[in-house]
Amino acid sequence: MEDKSFPSSHILIFPLPLQGHITPMLHLAELFCLANLKVTFLNTNKNHKLLTQHTDIQARFARYPSFRFETIPDSPSKDQPQAQAQAQAQAQEQEQKRAQKQAQAQAQEQEQKQAQEQAQAQALALAVKRSNLKDALEALHEALAPSAEPLLRELLFGTRDKITCFIIDGWLRFAYEIASEAEVPVIAFRCPSACCIWAYFCIPHIIEAGEVPFKDNEEMDQLVKNVPGMDSFLRCRDLPSFCREQDMSSCCELQEYFVGEIQRTKYAHSFILNTFEDLEGPILSQIRSQCSTVYSIGPLHAHLKYRLGKGETPLSNNSSSSLWEVDKSCISWLDQKPDKSVIYVSLGSTTTLTKDQLTELWTGLVQSKRYFLWVVSPNVIIEGGLDSPTPNDLLEGTEKRGCIVKWSPQDEVLTHRAIGGFLTHSGWNSTLESIVAGVPMLCWPHFADQQLNSRFASEVWRIGLDMKDTCDRTIVEKMINDLMDGKKDELQRSAKRVSQEAKKSISEGGSSYSNLNRLIEDIIAMSNK
Repeated sequence: MEDKSFPSSHILIFPLPLQGHITPMLHLAELFCLANLKVTFLNTNKNHKLLTQHTDIQARFARYPSFRFETIPDSPSKDQPQAQAQAQAQAQEQEQKRAQKQAQAQAQEQEQKQAQEQAQAQALALAVKRSNLKDALEALHEALAPSAEPLLRELLFGTRDKITCFIIDGWLRFAYEIASEAEVPVIAFRCPSACCIWAYFCIPHIIEAGEVPFKDNEEMDQLVKNVPGMDSFLRCRDLPSFCREQDMSSCCELQEYFVGEIQRTKYAHSFILNTFEDLEGPILSQIRSQCSTVYSIGPLHAHLKYRLGKGETPLSNNSSSSLWEVDKSCISWLDQKPDKSVIYVSLGSTTTLTKDQLTELWTGLVQSKRYFLWVVSPNVIIEGGLDSPTPNDLLEGTEKRGCIVKWSPQDEVLTHRAIGGFLTHSGWNSTLESIVAGVPMLCWPHFADQQLNSRFASEVWRIGLDMKDTCDRTIVEKMINDLMDGKKDELQRSAKRVSQEAKKSISEGGSSYSNLNRLIEDIIAMSNK
């Protein structure tokens, strides 16, 4: 399967510049490197700087001579040549002030760069949080397309170092269009679960049948009839969050938008999903009825670890891709706690809470009398946050039983013997990490695919409890105790079974292992045509 000669196949990989998308795409890139395929990975300047600052990413990929990073500006810089010319003219006219002016120019450039990065970050945050998906995606395109297009054209139309195929992540319409113009085969990669992707495929039918928009809150628990394979358990409240609070006009726009996106995916050469057959086989069958070639090769983080450890001289399994500095002091704190006694709380990199939500969640955690490790990133709180006055009982309860960090080594945390449950936002990366670790989940989803993931975790896979659409301290306390005690045995049995299925899928001969081999062989065949 693997050609050990110098690689002739060249893969271009372009993730959405968000933590939850960069992580699995880097795992995929390294899996290709292990198969001796050439890989170019596109990243924004800001995210690449953060990766090099907080991880060993340079050393990790330096061992693969066929891999390289390419970076794109965080925003367009059309005025930069003019600014440089002016600076040179001033330097010629006033040589004696050159050093001072250069220092001033550097300071201004740094300020401008920071402002550009902040503007793009705000646009991207808006893109994942707004309920109007079409507008959100258009905002994303406006932020990313102008800065990415020049490099994409250089790479895709270049005659040297020709690209064999382009693996595109997310809803990057402009990247599909450039690849089509360059006649480079596109392999679509979607970071969410298969169940979420299938719901996306069905959104035009849901809207046409009048199941969206919802007329009132009483309809939230009605079953959705137009998502084949889910009609017995999927409720309106379990649909992707952007299906809520839509009027008919916006629904028509949403329907038209999804028809275009679905067609783009169908016309791609093939389709990669970060999942495995034993977990989402029936839904994968539905997707395969619409897409000719689908590779389920997940869970990618565990798949990479398995293949890294296969060789005669196993490579390091340190595959962190965090954009934030990790606080590993929490591991020492966990070391001092009994087995399966701690609930781990992390709501991902894009979820935000109001002050009231924070208070209710925190109070429920403290009142549960359980040990808890809580990730509270600096940007998770709106309306004041943790700097505002905090009731003494919360401070005392946290001091006795809690540990709060800004960012954690999540994969290491979930596999720690002290962790007994995971209060999660149900992002797909977190869900897969919890599945592999065999840790039951308390699901508190917020937007997009998280709504579906939480429903499947509770009703289909039976590895978690669903707490969506509520944030009350009494409910939080009760459901934590159900997770850690009342329903502990049945949840842990299911979690152990699904974990074993995940590990089997990525082992030699397993479904994901075989599918990745087939994907690599197909890419090599492309370069031989």
